Amino acid sequence: MAEKKVKTTKTIKKDEALTRDALTSKLTDLKKEAMEQRFQLSAGQLQKTHVIRKNRREIARVKTQLNKKGN
Repeated sequence: MAEKKVKTTKTIKKDEALTRDALTSKLTDLKKEAMEQRFQLSAGQLQKTHVIRKNRREIARVKTQLNKKGN
């Protein structure tokens, strides 16, 4: 019998322990990385295009954690 595998994201649990300042700096780094990836994609230098989607989702996770912590 094949069992269904459930995906769990460990990054969410790690991000919950981070402080607001650490999340903000991580968000800045992720946004810079996303910009570099867009440049590489337009220049035809990006081999693994799936990393753009992963990065975008990671940005959303960090923003969610920031919103949970409050403004």
